[in-house]
Amino acid sequence: MNAPRTALVPVAEILPLRHAVLRPGLPPGAAAFPGDSAPGTFHVAAYDEAGAVRACVSFFPEQPSWDAPAAYRFRGMASDPAVRGRGYGVAVLRAGLAEAAARGAGLVWCNGRTGARGFYEHHGFTVVGEEFDVPGVGPHFVFTAKLPAP
Repeated sequence: MNAPRTALVPVAEILPLRHAVLRPGLPPGAAAFPGDSAPGTFHVAAYDEAGAVRACVSFFPEQPSWDAPAAYRFRGMASDPAVRGRGYGVAVLRAGLAEAAARGAGLVWCNGRTGARGFYEHHGFTVVGEEFDVPGVGPHFVFTAKLPAP
């Protein structure tokens, strides 16, 4: 298989996948995040050969609660369960990291599900702090990664 094709897209392009994977059983509006349309926010999708969105992630220009260089927070990272392990999630993450670095970020961070710890650590992220619970979603850690200068 070739590497999945990725693109920066409008948020409407990724909301159905974000809803299906991250907010199943909730109203579709639960998949929309504050800041989805804010200046500086960008969204990445990965497509299969037929043009279907198979993974997505959104990056928001947001500083963490501690002193850090210019940063982007990413949220809403989702991969279609039918294609997990085939590189779609990695593709959107790499494309998003490259775009954040190109926009001058020195750090990216997220509140990631505890179950995804191995994925994030494999891709150069470090856990910061203790595990915490996101009500209605479950246990999370804060993950961070430094970005190379563009």
